[in-house]
Formats: sequence, structure tokens, C-alpha cells
Amino acid sequence: MKLMTKLTTAVAGAAIMASAAYADGHATTVLRIQTHFSPETLSGQMAAEFIDDIQTMSNGEIQIEMFYSGSVVKAAETFDAAATGILDCDMTGGAYQTGKNPAFQFAGDLLGGYTNPYQQLAWMLHAGGREAVNELYNGYDMEFVGWWIPGPESLASTKPIASVADFEGWKFRSPPGLATLVFSEMGASPIVMDFNEIFTALETGIIDGADAANLTNNVGLGLYDIVEHTNYPGFHSMPADHLACRKDIWDEMPEHHKRIMTVGMEALALKNATANEVKNAETAVTLRAQGVNLYEWPEEELAKYRAAVKSGWTAFATTPEAEALLASHISFLTQMGLMK
Repeated sequence: MKLMTKLTTAVAGAAIMASAAYADGHATTVLRIQTHFSPETLSGQMAAEFIDDIQTMSNGEIQIEMFYSGSVVKAAETFDAAATGILDCDMTGGAYQTGKNPAFQFAGDLLGGYTNPYQQLAWMLHAGGREAVNELYNGYDMEFVGWWIPGPESLASTKPIASVADFEGWKFRSPPGLATLVFSEMGASPIVMDFNEIFTALETGIIDGADAANLTNNVGLGLYDIVEHTNYPGFHSMPADHLACRKDIWDEMPEHHKRIMTVGMEALALKNATANEVKNAETAVTLRAQGVNLYEWPEEELAKYRAAVKSGWTAFATTPEAEALLASHISFLTQMGLMK
């Protein structure tokens, strides 16, 4: 009982710290945020830019303490750490929370449903996606603030990955959720592990490859120092990294702070998508020159992958929330002519 009282007091104290007031009457918001990205990656650098933007736009009224590389808790535990007061906000991704509800998969990554970040952001901004995702998050005492999407990811491998057949027996680092189901169906052996464990697992041969990030962020993780096979352009996954904050903290923030955070995320999303598009093209040239094999999958192989994904969608949407989110995505994809 004493331990529970101390924990409750600590959480309450954190809430007070997160929303205080200056002596001159101006409100201040102090937030502790964790991202799974390292500060050396392009995404880590852009997270730092986002912090500078919102602190500057708020004239210092918003202050951020950022924790990189899952330094407080593991990436998959960040959401709960924010919801319970260990942190204030989570800057990882919804797909890490599929164990709570498979709907979180459709609040983060459709595994190839969208071909570029702009399509997926359009669903969020113009097709009711923001409200649908936030309804899911509110059920877990969190507020969805926004997405930033680096673009299609590239697999990293010690073996060739030029076709679906190459996935047979392929041991790889996988995020939790739908990816484990889809790749298992294609003969691969997914192993869920944290970002900061990938390099050592590849180096020691525990895994043959990794579903980690796009070309540029894979370079930042040091993966191509070990492996010499990858695919580009990416097709298998395009996770939306989110910013989500504990709901009581968000509700107590002044309206102009909420607006700065929301618009700041929209600015980050555009800057992030465009920067990664340029950087990935440049990185592809560099990797080829270094002797890394970049495989561009032919249409017939992509069709096999898409068939597995569509089957996986139906199998994974096992709750009313998941069914509703998936139906919303499919409706938008069909409306835009991206899916028949």
C-alpha cells in the first residue's frame, strides 16, 4: 500500500511539473519525451529540430527534455511509460502497442497499403484519420498529437533479398504486430527485438537481417557496416512515427501550446518526408559505390507480397476498433484509386 501511495504521489507530482506557471503569469509546459531514434540518425536530428521549433515558437513557454535511443525504457514500453507518468510523451510509433489492441497496427503502418508518406498523411489530415486514431489513444489515457513518416523502409540483410522466395528461413529483427504474421506466412522467422539490440544481433549472427528503418536511418544505425544486401525503393513497410502525450497533461496545456505542438508536428511531417526522400536517393548512390547490393523488386514479386498483406489485414483486424480503422483506410485508398 505504501508503494502504491508513493507511485501515485510521484505521478501526480510529475503532472504538476509538466504544467506549471511563470511568476509573471505566463503558462509554461515542461515535457519529458522519449524517441527510439538515436541522435545520430536523420530522424533523431529532425526530432531535435522539432524541439527547437516549438520552444522558439512558444517563446520558451514549452520546454522539452528529450531522451533518445530508448534510454529510459525500451521502445515498445514508451507508450505505457508516458501513460503512467514515468515520461510525459511518446515519440515512437503506434504499431508497438498491438499487444493492447490490434487496432494500433492500423494507427501506424499498413505494411505497404500506402506507397508514400503524403498519401498516408492525407488520410490522417483530410479523411478523419486524426479523430479515429485519437479515439483509440484516448481509451488508453493518451492524446494523439500527430505523425511524422520517414517513407518506405528498406530491409537490411546478410543474404540476398530479391524475391519472396528469399524470405524462406530468413531470421530477421521484426517490430511487433502484423509484420510478424505476414513474414511468417512467407516463410521467414521474425524475432521481435528493440532498436538498440539490432546491431549486436546481426554482428553475432543471431539474425540474418532486420526490418528497422529506411536506407538513411539504417546507415545511422550502422547496419550496412555489417550487411551487404538491401532493397530500394522500399515497399514492405512505412510506419508512421507518432507524438502522443498523456491525456491529463495535454488537457491541462493552454490552447496556444496545444496548437504550437500540433502545427509543429505537421511542419515536422513535411520536412521529414521530403528530407528522407532526398537523403535516401543520395544514400542509394553511396551504398552502391560501397558495394552494397540494392534490389528493386519486380511487379510480380510485389504482387505476391501485397497478397500476403491483404490476407494479413483481415486476419489481424480482430477487434471492433481494428475493423473500423482498417475499413477507413480501405475506403480512402479506394476513393483515391490506390486500391481496387
